Amino acid sequence: QVQFVESGGGLVQPGGSLRLSCAVSVFSFRLYATGWYRQAPGKQRELVADITSSGGSTNYADSVKGRFTISRDNAKNTMYLQMNSLKAEDTAVYYCNFKPPRSGYWGQGTQVTVSS
Repeated sequence: QVQFVESGGGLVQPGGSLRLSCAVSVFSFRLYATGWYRQAPGKQRELVADITSSGGSTNYADSVKGRFTISRDNAKNTMYLQMNSLKAEDTAVYYCNFKPPRSGYWGQGTQVTVSS
């Protein structure tokens, strides 16, 4: 059974940093491109960053480019999102999924709140 479990969120001040983790239960994780998504209150879920199956190529939304870094460890079936220089507008629930995402595989997400 495929499962995505996000962790690492929390409350952080503007300018601070957080590192999110995504543990993925799937056979042959190394074969799949994956991504981080977020949904802010009253807004649609959006793609934040994605990474190819090997980890050799990444893409970022313009709003996070230069501040966030996506990575993965295929030996650990885990994906990460390092978030630096956080802004209030980064406040959202963050999810991980395949890229493109597959409905039914969304986890509970992890809440990130940026506030002073």
